[in-house]
Amino acid sequence: MNAKFKSRATACMALFFELTTPSRIAVGIAIASVYHENSLTALIVEGILNTSSAGILIYMSLVDLLAADFMNPNMQRSGKLQLCANAALLFGAGAMSLMAKWA
Repeated sequence: MNAKFKSRATACMALFFELTTPSRIAVGIAIASVYHENSLTALIVEGILNTSSAGILIYMSLVDLLAADFMNPNMQRSGKLQLCANAALLFGAGAMSLMAKWA
């Protein structure tokens, strides 16, 4: 485990998760009973939540995952490796965008 939490902190976080999860499920069930999925407000909220989660995923992939790979000394020394890595990155992003058309 990367995070070196003490046992008390781990138990406290587990307890908090255990107590809050069922209550949030109950809130979701209560909201679902009055939720109109085609209303303007629902569409706006859904769009905001979708774009913010997509932004977080893009940030995490570019900054936390890819930056370490592209800053590797072996990558920095080889122009051919950089070209292949960038081409693979663009191909993967394009393929994911193409699949999103059907999602």
